[in-house]
Amino acid sequence: MNYTLTAEQDMIVRSLRAFREQELEPYEAEVDRTGEVPEELGQRIKARALEMGFYAPNLPEEVGGGGLDYKTLALFERELGKTSWGLHGYIHRPSEILMACEGDQIEDYLLPCVSGEKKEVFALTEPGAGSDILSMATKAVRDGKDFIINGSKHFISSPVIPDFAILFAWTGVQETKKGERKLVTAFLIDRDTPGFDIQRGPRCAAQRAYHTWQLSFSQCRVHERQILGQEGQGFDLADKWLRMGRIWVAAAACGKMERLLELATRYAAERKQFGQTIGKFQGTSFKLADMATDLQASDLLVMHAADKADEGIMTPEDAAMAKLFASEAVGRVADHTIQIYGGMGLMEELPIERLWRDARLDRIWDGTSEIQRHIISRSLLRQYES
Repeated sequence: MNYTLTAEQDMIVRSLRAFREQELEPYEAEVDRTGEVPEELGQRIKARALEMGFYAPNLPEEVGGGGLDYKTLALFERELGKTSWGLHGYIHRPSEILMACEGDQIEDYLLPCVSGEKKEVFALTEPGAGSDILSMATKAVRDGKDFIINGSKHFISSPVIPDFAILFAWTGVQETKKGERKLVTAFLIDRDTPGFDIQRGPRCAAQRAYHTWQLSFSQCRVHERQILGQEGQGFDLADKWLRMGRIWVAAAACGKMERLLELATRYAAERKQFGQTIGKFQGTSFKLADMATDLQASDLLVMHAADKADEGIMTPEDAAMAKLFASEAVGRVADHTIQIYGGMGLMEELPIERLWRDARLDRIWDGTSEIQRHIISRSLLRQYES
């Protein structure tokens, strides 16, 4: 990495690396095979994370969080990204949207997420509305001081069944120069609310122990005090979360790349064919060079965006560039690593095929590569619009 860590950042990275190697990696193959993290193991990971101060690192110290800046959080996600999301998902980073909680919401939702008593999910994606948020069909209709919600969400990620959902539904429309635009509102909805049903989603080829959930709402009645933020302002809350989420995906991709590069380099330096190590063959050595370049370029894009986020000047295209490049680079690095290992790279005895499968998801979640390219190109063309 071509940037200098502070003493505090270096300590955090070293501590996280030891935690990952001792508490997470020994179990990654088994949880991938079964698609489950045993409850006892998950609770032990959470307890150790709380003990070491790793829990809720992104939220301010005044609410009990770690108070880390965005650059340090990027390093945090980078290190944990080297292993299964199903495991490191127990080191919870609550959605920053919860900082919009007010009044009783703080005691009921925000603080329990910081202490590890509760776990939320971010319920935005629908079967017919992924990256196109304003096409969502889930609707909340006001009835006095209540709202009646109908609709569904899918691909909602969490290693465990959540205690409540941060649900996004449209609650009205407004006229704009381009026609009608849906007004989206965020709601805090407890799992046991009548009319709210949660079921496990289908098993995924990537991140097998990091589950997806399907959320259904049928005449689900909630009071207006369950609104998070302001009515009709949910889109702004979601947009802020999505931007930083893309940085965390990119940072985790950098972690996977570093682990893969280390595996590939060691193997190329030790494996012999035709009387010499395979790293001396140009076909292998050039792959290593490309992998190292992809990793450093990705790291720099991530840290550049995180640095701008700390200054309050990060743009959507900054996050999109980091996510686009790093998520596609990790796919190249994983593929090169398998090619260097040959058939062994696809065997379950090694972590490579698992990292290869997991890397494929990075180009999809938190906005596909196509969406990132759309964001970047739109920002370039906007100056010429009349």
